[in-house]
Amino acid sequence: MPTLIIRLSRPAARLYQFDWGPILAIAWRAVRRQFAGRNQREALRAIADDPHLLRDLGLTREQALEEADKPFWR
Repeated sequence: MPTLIIRLSRPAARLYQFDWGPILAIAWRAVRRQFAGRNQREALRAIADDPHLLRDLGLTREQALEEADKPFWR
């Protein structure tokens, strides 16, 4: 008489597990982007008093300070 062998399928168990990897990667990129924007605005505020650097960027002092005063989500 033949023997019946039953094997449990492990891939079916993964159907109910949520993969957080892509969501965490997207969230981490968003946080890094916000910090980068904040750092750039701080640097822009720091050079707002140097007319030579502002001329290289093609900005006036008022434009540089206006951009530096924007909130991080913009």
